[in-house]
Amino acid sequence: MSIILQTKSGEFRIDAEDDSETLLFAGLKAGLTLPYECATGSCGTCRARVMRGDVNDAWPEAPGTRQLKRHKGDVLMCQTRARGECLIRVPAVVDRKSENAPRRITGKIDQLNRLNRDVMDFVVALEDESAFAAGQFMVVNVPGLAGGRAYSMVNYEPQTDRLRFVVKRKPGGGFSEWLFGEDATGTKISLFGPLGKATFQPATDGDLIFITGGSGIAGIMSILEHAVRSGHFSASRGQLFFGVRTLEDAFYVQELAALAERSNGALSVTLALSHEAAPSNTHPTSDLIQLSGGFVHDVAARSLATTAQSVSDEAIGFVAGPPAMVDGAIRVLLGDGNLPPDRIRYDKFS
Repeated sequence: MSIILQTKSGEFRIDAEDDSETLLFAGLKAGLTLPYECATGSCGTCRARVMRGDVNDAWPEAPGTRQLKRHKGDVLMCQTRARGECLIRVPAVVDRKSENAPRRITGKIDQLNRLNRDVMDFVVALEDESAFAAGQFMVVNVPGLAGGRAYSMVNYEPQTDRLRFVVKRKPGGGFSEWLFGEDATGTKISLFGPLGKATFQPATDGDLIFITGGSGIAGIMSILEHAVRSGHFSASRGQLFFGVRTLEDAFYVQELAALAERSNGALSVTLALSHEAAPSNTHPTSDLIQLSGGFVHDVAARSLATTAQSVSDEAIGFVAGPPAMVDGAIRVLLGDGNLPPDRIRYDKFS
């Protein structure tokens, strides 16, 4: 069947064999630069309008539907599948690229590692190797659980058959409750990606400023690994502000200390404790990890107010976490960090 996408830059035709993929994923697989952020129904960025044809909406109550004009045929492309030939209007400039298009890949959960009482990371062994940019994510689908979940890669390799993800347990969260509730080792899963534009570009990026909280550290760990391995910190500096509730909730502390050490002093790491006072200036296990009390964006604001003048003109700000935290962190980077909007890259997790 044919899906015609009308965009601000012209029409594109997708020849789909069946309705196994959403409109968004079918278009991305075809190399189209369709608009999206979360790709899982939360943000509403992939809004489009059905002009002709029959479609199926897998999640009518998705948070991203709040701004849709349903009576005019508006849909979220990430939740909509074509039932036959259709015409879809996308209010965006769209191009077609021939390389590194996202795709559907399969693998199995190979390793589980409990990081604290409600955070776990897991490794997926892929059937085929995958390439991704540091900071990107995959949409993960598990048999028996409706819908996909977006998780950023923690690891970084130019080409790899193993992906590491981190998950925070949320009450009522289908995937996290399943992952924490039984031994998922060996479970076959499906992934779509890589996705995401909040990526590290070593050829053009200068100093790096990171503000994140909880499991939002995942993609930033990947960026830091790439930056250290590529020698980026030989000429640039980095500042990481990582927010957790209490010292007991902190994770990846040893890994972050090792990255700071490998940067030869160019990377500073600060743990922001939002629900308790910092017991000391540094972490009990490493002097390379600074401790500070307060919400992570406030801790970052206090620090950047004194260091922003020394940040390079090519500095990039990276933000990842829940919407409220991301919005607050962006305001800090624009204000105290003195960064222009086009030098801030972010991922919102809902």
